[in-house]
Amino acid sequence: MAKILVTGGAGFIGSNVADRFISCGHKVVIIDNLSTGFRENIHPKAKFFKLDIKSKKIEQIYKEEKIEVLCHHAAQIDVRKSVEDPIFDAKVNIEGTLNLLNNCVKYKTKKVIFASTGGALYGEQDYFPADEDHPERPLSPYGITKLAIEKYLYFYKETYGINYISLRYANVYGPRQNPWGEAGVVAIFTQRLLSGKKAIINGDGKQTRDYVFVEDVVDANLLALNYPQSDAFNIGTRIETDVNTIFNLLKEKIGSNQKEIHAPEKPGEQRRSVLDYSRAKKLLGWSPKYSLEEGIEKTVKYYKKSK
Repeated sequence: MAKILVTGGAGFIGSNVADRFISCGHKVVIIDNLSTGFRENIHPKAKFFKLDIKSKKIEQIYKEEKIEVLCHHAAQIDVRKSVEDPIFDAKVNIEGTLNLLNNCVKYKTKKVIFASTGGALYGEQDYFPADEDHPERPLSPYGITKLAIEKYLYFYKETYGINYISLRYANVYGPRQNPWGEAGVVAIFTQRLLSGKKAIINGDGKQTRDYVFVEDVVDANLLALNYPQSDAFNIGTRIETDVNTIFNLLKEKIGSNQKEIHAPEKPGEQRRSVLDYSRAKKLLGWSPKYSLEEGIEKTVKYYKKSK
């Protein structure tokens, strides 16, 4: 059993991952500044520190807790915010990550599992679905910082022998996703349709994404824990779904009669994104278990209950 530090462990994906680690008998330490995460997401068996990943106080945690694995989910994740303020985005994502990695070196942490991105890393795709060899052409500062961190992880592996697994997530959705942010169309639409508010579709709604259920993402993190090499894996479904389809599927599950409402498209938004997970299947033994319909059903049930 390992002692795992989960950054962003009060957030949507990080808290779900931390829960599974604990249920499998691992000891979990969580760092989160609660800027987008919630205290109620934190497992009672986890040791929690309210801290920013850029904080110098993190060294004390490494020193006292003897961290064996860093599972790094804390980040500035809003693509639009990254476009508006690239400096803030870089400070959180790059500076914060380097603070963690330097402590990994100093206190002999052996492994890093990094929450990277698929869609934002590859940019507008040359072929569909994109595999890990697809050219990396991020269209946003957010995507650029994720790519930079992957390069830093390679440096720390070559220089200090720290193994890393980079999990390039597709569009993750599911229970605990924050429905009040700019990102996460499933959570935003669910919350709005349930409360009788208008769910607005940007542009023609034909922009596609690869939607992967959070429990499948949790499985990938668990498999990454025991993977012996360093590598990068796409964590997606190979299925493209457009926003109009998501809206209509949610509408049906919720029993809403709202008509489609379209607003002007957002500048700089990617048109199509879909990931090939063949490599993860072959080497990591991972493949998605949940269909979009099953995942959305579980998600709607969660929001109905929490409402």
